[in-house]
Amino acid sequence: MSPFSQSRDLTGARLTVAMTGASGALFTAHLLRLLNADDRVETVHFIASDHALRVVTEELNLTGGRASLLETLLDGPPSSKFTVFRNDDIAAPVASGSHPSDGMIVLPCSMGTLASIANGMAARLIDRAADVTLKEQQPLILCVRETPFNRIHLRNMTLAAEAGAVIYPVIPAMYFQPSTLDDIARQFSCRVLGHIGLPQPSAYRWKED
Repeated sequence: MSPFSQSRDLTGARLTVAMTGASGALFTAHLLRLLNADDRVETVHFIASDHALRVVTEELNLTGGRASLLETLLDGPPSSKFTVFRNDDIAAPVASGSHPSDGMIVLPCSMGTLASIANGMAARLIDRAADVTLKEQQPLILCVRETPFNRIHLRNMTLAAEAGAVIYPVIPAMYFQPSTLDDIARQFSCRVLGHIGLPQPSAYRWKED
């Protein structure tokens, strides 16, 4: 069990979710949909890089640009709990440690974003928000997405883990016999949220029998 989920009451949770330019927009979409439907979650600060916008355009047929990004990911209008920030908005609330937060998830996390976070290069909002999450000792989950890993990637993952981040690679589960890509993305997203302290009732759980 995750150390985050053992002692945290996340009723009224305030989370930051970031999306970078790695492939895997469907995983982000299902994570956001679960958060949208979760009554325990009060606020979701969502940040998407410019490269993420390109990925959503190619993988989920985004047609309205940044203005329709969140609606495309949610497959419908977002609830009032969502606030969207541009990656160049370094004055956003999540750039400050004085802003209350219960953690941050980067899904998917590109190797460029990982490098920036691991080496403290907080020039953009995603990197700065992650840096703040670490210094405030809140959960930071980096869902890295690359294959194969070179030594630079592995070193950066080690640096980030030593700083307090959780390295949570986007590796799909097959033991629950998924029949669609949506099943795979939803189960992975459930596992991520369970790890941060928001277990999902729709998650598949292994049983001995």
